[in-house]
Amino acid sequence: MHRKTHDEDVGFIRALAALLRENDLTELQVKRKYADADRLCVRVSRQGSKVTATAALLPAASTAPADPSPAEVPAADPAQNPNAVTSPMVGTVYLQPEPGTPPFVSVADKVREGQTLLIIEAMKMMNQIPSPCAGTVKRILVEDGAPVEFGAPLMIIE
Repeated sequence: MHRKTHDEDVGFIRALAALLRENDLTELQVKRKYADADRLCVRVSRQGSKVTATAALLPAASTAPADPSPAEVPAADPAQNPNAVTSPMVGTVYLQPEPGTPPFVSVADKVREGQTLLIIEAMKMMNQIPSPCAGTVKRILVEDGAPVEFGAPLMIIE
């Protein structure tokens, strides 16, 4: 396979995002190898209705290694963050106690251990998810009403 142009790579990534939505998938990862030994690694994931893509064009193994530019470095996986609060169950996330009310927490809020961060609805039961530690909410990784899987990262608290 010959090396594609940038526009063709963008079209390929868009096609993967469409495939993700059409088949109700949460993540798709593809590695393409080209005849000149270059390769393209693409990871497309979805959180709620938001689709994100990370792509890196890696040089041939025979060329001297180079530091990738920031645009080529894939984003750190929030699930690997030791401060990530993960989902204890499969269900639907709600960031507020009732529609139209303020969220349980927002980014930069100080939380105490045991404080309710969000609710996960599973099998028609509303399960309050407590903070495992005291700290500050650094990131909220889910959207209100989004489905989550067991072990999915929900928030980062430091």
